Amino acid sequence: MKYYERLKDIPAGKAEPYITHYMLKEENGCVAGCSAGISIHTKTEYPAPGNHADQEGFLVLEGTGWAKVGSQEFKIEPETSFIVPANMPHTIKKDIDSIPVKVFWFHAAI
Repeated sequence: MKYYERLKDIPAGKAEPYITHYMLKEENGCVAGCSAGISIHTKTEYPAPGNHADQEGFLVLEGTGWAKVGSQEFKIEPETSFIVPANMPHTIKKDIDSIPVKVFWFHAAI
């Protein structure tokens, strides 16, 4: 079993409304809902929010923009981290004058 991934070796998965690279999943040894990846957000308007049965954490790597978790909206920039509780709608958009917002994300079972 291969227990690691390099972003440059992973083809993009879902492409709309953002580009996702799934890095760690069951094939790499993640169990009980654990998964991790990188998403690249290019939209300047919020896409439809995501909503998952597990919790999800984020770390902003590049770009500036905004995140909305439930009814809370807050500014994001590199080194911003945030958590989304289970079953909470959440979405990300980039600033108009920013490069795309690249985030590392991970799902963890509760």
